[in-house]
Amino acid sequence: IHKNIHQLGDPKPADVRIVGHVREPKEIATKNMVEKFALPRGFTANVFADNLVNPRMIAVADNGDVYVTRRSVGDVIRLVDADGDGIAETQETVANRPGMHGIALKGDTVFLATVNDIFRAAILPDGKFGPLEHIVDDLPDSGQHPNRTLAIGPDDKLYVSVGSTCNACDESSPESATLLQMNPDGTGRKIFASGLRNTIGFAFEPGSGEIYGMDHGIDWLGDNEQYEELNHIVRGKQYGWPYVYGDSKFNPQDHPPGNITMEEWAARSVEPLGFYTPHAAPMQMAFYTGTQFPGEYYGDAFIAMRGSWNRKPPAGYEIVRIHFDGGRPVRFEPFVQGFLARKGERWIHYGRISGLAQTKDGALLVADDANGVIYRIAYTGSSKKSKLPGPPTNSDKVDVRIHLTDPLSNNIAHNPVLAMHLVSTTNLPSLSVTSPAFQNDGIIPRIHALEGQNISPALVWSKGPDETKSYVILMEDPDVAQNPPFVHWSIHDLPPELLILPEGIPPLPELALPANTTQGKNDR
Repeated sequence: IHKNIHQLGDPKPADVRIVGHVREPKEIATKNMVEKFALPRGFTANVFADNLVNPRMIAVADNGDVYVTRRSVGDVIRLVDADGDGIAETQETVANRPGMHGIALKGDTVFLATVNDIFRAAILPDGKFGPLEHIVDDLPDSGQHPNRTLAIGPDDKLYVSVGSTCNACDESSPESATLLQMNPDGTGRKIFASGLRNTIGFAFEPGSGEIYGMDHGIDWLGDNEQYEELNHIVRGKQYGWPYVYGDSKFNPQDHPPGNITMEEWAARSVEPLGFYTPHAAPMQMAFYTGTQFPGEYYGDAFIAMRGSWNRKPPAGYEIVRIHFDGGRPVRFEPFVQGFLARKGERWIHYGRISGLAQTKDGALLVADDANGVIYRIAYTGSSKKSKLPGPPTNSDKVDVRIHLTDPLSNNIAHNPVLAMHLVSTTNLPSLSVTSPAFQNDGIIPRIHALEGQNISPALVWSKGPDETKSYVILMEDPDVAQNPPFVHWSIHDLPPELLILPEGIPPLPELALPANTTQGKNDR
């Protein structure tokens, strides 16, 4: 496409082959979901509230009350944890409107969004809402993306995300696929940024007040296209959709209006700061500003990845942390996993994540709108019942510009020597390690390549000496341009009787391994 697009006045004749799948994992609810979570050390999870039907977006008031929209029910509920034990004792309905989805709080005022409408109301001393005041009644019709979200910026303006009506098309309304800005009373409405297909999750970086958001990529460009995009959203800028995506790639099914070429549209568009697994479906975003989590979490962003319905293998079904350094994003890292599993040839999920917000005490609330549950993730400093997440294999790619601006790992920055050179092999037995996936001196099969299906190959090794206590696998790349080596994968405490690892599927939090086996992190 890149080489030939300039020759195409009409993109229909383009010789483009796209392979896609409709594959939504089967849903299986579980009452013991928190036991399946893979969490960083020191973090624990519990059920904050359940039997909620369809919890979507979450907002937390200054007094700690939690408000949750329920799109299918068409209301807002208030959850109260009066005794501070991390479990909501009461819930009540405080507003009703069909299609209720977006919610934002500012002091004692609440803003709510449905498909076409925005309301505001006073938050009364008892936590209930006063009468809803209609401040906007003509947002664009929904089409494919009806889920409006909104937020109050540090400039006290109201920002509203309006998704596209379609997968990729010429919109009839200029306000579709945009971020809108308006005064808190609905006046002064303008398009803040455009070309954003469906940026449900956006938030303001606490230090600079700059807006960052995760945009949903175009469907049906393939299992590994289009990556979900992390954007720095700036006033007056456009972000490519529907004609250009990713790092100025051209969408072959559409062409810009008038005499504008694809190259001209790409030149006018802002490229993303980072990429995440295609079709992971990013939802609500929140920057961490609390004090409960360790200090290195302050200023980082969390994003709920609801999960794919059209990718093989599935992607998403997790909470992702976006590390920020000096107010700028530097890398993605899984934070909560375990909502997705593979049993033989069948994929199952234990929930689909939608809302995410920080509580008054600095914990993180996560809404599962498939099972009607809100979970609470807290830091206790105890690692007895928690475990490190698996290698962040669900993040297929992070923009190379992020890689070049940050060393990303103390191991890289302070110990730029391959591990094999740090270990003396004198008089030590050797192991024969093979893989049925590769031919000697052959290329990597596409199924195992990052731009293919990103499935890790099976490994087979010879038995060590009788006194062997465990095996360790460390995969390093000595050819990284800066600060080698780059650690792709590590796993240790493999029992001595284990001599084979099966293929590993990217979205899984970890391989199916014996107890007490631990996986390390990718340097990203």
